Amino acid sequence: MRISDLRGVRIGGLVSGGLDSCTITHWLQANGAEPHCYTLDLGQPDESNLEEVRRRMLACGAVAAHVIDGREALAEAGLQVIQSQARYEGGYWNTTGIARYVTTRLAVEALERDGISVLFHGATGRGNDQVRFQLATNMLAPTFEVYAPWRDPVMHDTFAGRKEMIEYATAHQLPIKASVDKIYSTDANMLGLTHEAGRLEELATPATLVTPEMGTWGWNAPDSPAHIRIEFEKGRPVAIDGDQLDLVSIFSRANAVGGAHGVGIGRHVVENRFVGIKSRGVYEAPGMEVLGQAYEFLLQLYLDRRARELFETLSRFLAVQIYQGYWYDLGTTAALSAVERFSTLVSGTVTLRLSKGQVIFEGISGIEDAPTLYSEDDASMERAGSFDHADAEGFLRVLGVPARNFAHRMFLRLGR
Repeated sequence: MRISDLRGVRIGGLVSGGLDSCTITHWLQANGAEPHCYTLDLGQPDESNLEEVRRRMLACGAVAAHVIDGREALAEAGLQVIQSQARYEGGYWNTTGIARYVTTRLAVEALERDGISVLFHGATGRGNDQVRFQLATNMLAPTFEVYAPWRDPVMHDTFAGRKEMIEYATAHQLPIKASVDKIYSTDANMLGLTHEAGRLEELATPATLVTPEMGTWGWNAPDSPAHIRIEFEKGRPVAIDGDQLDLVSIFSRANAVGGAHGVGIGRHVVENRFVGIKSRGVYEAPGMEVLGQAYEFLLQLYLDRRARELFETLSRFLAVQIYQGYWYDLGTTAALSAVERFSTLVSGTVTLRLSKGQVIFEGISGIEDAPTLYSEDDASMERAGSFDHADAEGFLRVLGVPARNFAHRMFLRLGR
């Protein structure tokens, strides 16, 4: 689609209230479109007053502006990432990617209620978000059109970059909070922050250029560690330190204690974007790191060797699916169903020590009646338990058959 196709058309936009959102909304209105703006409350720590975002968008030419509460939906999606251990290249917890699907689903539902069938977004043509927004919309609302201003030559010819957008906003007295000399950009939600672009594109720039917003660097964390007990029931965290909490509050508590001790702060990753270029990011995800590691410590007790191999395959598959834009397709939904089968087994309480950016295992309790596969007696090098060491003789003889056959054939081939 082009801007010329949108004159007099009601269109709904995914907006954050930043420079791109403000400028694009005004530009659309100035060119005859009727932009309606939708902002998701995802618990983003860098925007404390989303009502101000709504007013800002109205001041930038939006016909209407709405704030949608997406915190519970994002918490549920974040839990699925944890249950899948779906970390992309270099350990990135897919916090921005998973938020795009929550944003798109809730926005599409709102657009349908408001009788709007054209969705616009401010993602550029160089990144992953354009793919996520487009494919999610195509899968959820196949009759919708998606308009991406940055892929419209008219828009691109008008704004070559950040400098031109700021000049435009200044000339039209738009209420932006941006400057030409911003040293990097940040995308935020309650699961984590993504820092990229600007000076971070230079590999000579250390990750410490970033000022953490969800905690502190590990070396600045308190000398005294924190201990945290996380209780899981059938794959869901239900309590922290004995306090029964809803899932949003679980993430909030884990973010606070993890971030305060430098956990999940400042992970540097140079990753492969779906569009084929490499991108450098610095990530913060303290709650995901705390809850994710706690879950993994429990998961180890429940999966046998073959189930673990299947889980690892599903985990890698889902990490790529989330990153590349396929959260709502058949492959993802099937894989998530398999992961759910595993996660319903996982119950118990994990105690962790958080210290200077590290998550250290302290202990597990509450699994006496759970179907875990771990037995202290069987694992013991001191006690016999139900495992008879003599049984290993026949086991190893069977394993040795192909080893000996291989050796004999190699000797024959080598003429020995």
